[in-house]
Amino acid sequence: MTGKATDALLFFRAWLSAPLQVGSVTPSGRALSSLMTSGISADTRTVIELGPGTGVFTDAMLKRGVAESNLILIEYNQRLAREPRLRFPAARTIQMDATQLRKVSLLPSAPVGAILSGLPLLSIPMRKVIAILDGAFSHLRQDGAFYQFTYGLRCPIPRPVLDRLRLRATYVGGTFANVPPAYVYRVSRRKPRARLIGISATADLKWAIYPAEIANYALDDCQT
Repeated sequence: MTGKATDALLFFRAWLSAPLQVGSVTPSGRALSSLMTSGISADTRTVIELGPGTGVFTDAMLKRGVAESNLILIEYNQRLAREPRLRFPAARTIQMDATQLRKVSLLPSAPVGAILSGLPLLSIPMRKVIAILDGAFSHLRQDGAFYQFTYGLRCPIPRPVLDRLRLRATYVGGTFANVPPAYVYRVSRRKPRARLIGISATADLKWAIYPAEIANYALDDCQT
């Protein structure tokens, strides 16, 4: 059996055991890998990958010059977590729930330059999506970016969530060469434009999602 066939079988078995966690029947293809890693280079330094699966995006990052030792691979699925440990021994592979990112000390001496997410955000409860993003950006350096792909036709992170976390999503591109067709977004921190009136900067708003009229912090959170 070829490497691709083995990857497809492994991915399919993982999908059968936990379809909501894996999100697709087949691994991502070369075209999607190229889009997802288009903003990644050796200068990115430390990169976290959420849901590395069979390592398609991981391989693409290595080809773009990222050192294997600069990779932190986070996989929830026990079956899939074995694969990156074998294929990328110099990388740090952690089996854990991505919603717990904020609670983990990953690499405090080297702020993360980028996070690639293969998580099926559209099938994850909104509270967990907020926890994943909140945790991810707690590790990202100020100019770092979170890359997310989706099979849906719109940004997989709803506008109220972007507003809550003061983030913006920029459309990177899409590919019909992937099965199914996929679209990539780059999520980054917003630059402050105005002060929110009547809301304390130290208020505990952990799970709040502001109404649109309150959260009008920026109108261009999702650009093409």
